[in-house]
Amino acid sequence: MQNYYRLIGQVGSPYSMKMRAIMRYRRLPHVFVVATPKVREEIAHVRPAVIPVLQYPEDKSYQNDSTPLIYELEKRHPVQRSIVPDDPGLAFLAHLVEDLADEWVTKMMFIYRWWREVDQEYCSKWLAHLTLQAADPAAINETAEYLKTRQVGRMPIVGNTEITKPIIEESFFQVLDILERHFQKSYYLFGSRPSMAEFGLFGQLFQLAYDPTPLSIMRKEAPGVAAWISLLDDASGAEDGAWMNPDDTLPEAVMELLQITGEVYFPFLLANNTAFDKGEDTFSLTLMGKPYTQGVFKYQVKCLQWLREHYAGLTGKAKERVDAVLKETGCYDPLQS
Repeated sequence: MQNYYRLIGQVGSPYSMKMRAIMRYRRLPHVFVVATPKVREEIAHVRPAVIPVLQYPEDKSYQNDSTPLIYELEKRHPVQRSIVPDDPGLAFLAHLVEDLADEWVTKMMFIYRWWREVDQEYCSKWLAHLTLQAADPAAINETAEYLKTRQVGRMPIVGNTEITKPIIEESFFQVLDILERHFQKSYYLFGSRPSMAEFGLFGQLFQLAYDPTPLSIMRKEAPGVAAWISLLDDASGAEDGAWMNPDDTLPEAVMELLQITGEVYFPFLLANNTAFDKGEDTFSLTLMGKPYTQGVFKYQVKCLQWLREHYAGLTGKAKERVDAVLKETGCYDPLQS
């Protein structure tokens, strides 16, 4: 009987690296299986067709989508180096930052990877090599060209355009600055151990630390972030830490990330949700004083729904503490369904 998890993904996939780092930190027995064409055939039936895919040991069934996977692993291994804070209020805030990373910071990863020719050329060939492994140059070049054409063609759909580029890149510098200052004091956001928030940020930043343009920016502007990425990639040897006291003041970095959530991410989610309800294909709004337009995404409608459901489960003192934080950062009203 297989007594370990199989995590099927790619080094060039932010969500694969997020889950691999989580499995390593939590010391869960697993192997990382690169999603080559042959392996893709194995998981072709898994929907939606995205990686990573986790195969469970006991019945060899499959599941994907990194955030649901986090919670499933918490159920299965509740006391083994959990990444969800014990306090419900802190757990919700960690989830909120993780969602910001998964759905907004990913735009930074995507635009830097596929906007400039230097990044397009390097990244498409890097991804082709990762996928095909030891293939002849003609096959590598053919796959690289296919990847580049497909991904560059998707940029307007996901909101990566000449109009939105300044917003996305400015928010990248904001995130780097927030984390660089915080990492001078602590490598964690909610205590002396990593939460799902850190791993969400890590998955996207891991990719940005590989690609030529954002790598050069990070080395110059945020070397501490680059070091943190290297360490969190395999934190299996990190000592067990403690969650912060929920009554203590949140770190400045958490408040600043939530400020971005309130000023940029939630308005984005709400505009997407409204357009979806109206049956529209695109939506437009103003972010950071600049115009922003992109196609409607059903998955991000679900993200807003899940956040509201998670928030609705808060009660008592945890809700009181969270509400005060949400109101201060502009995140309160969007969560009122």
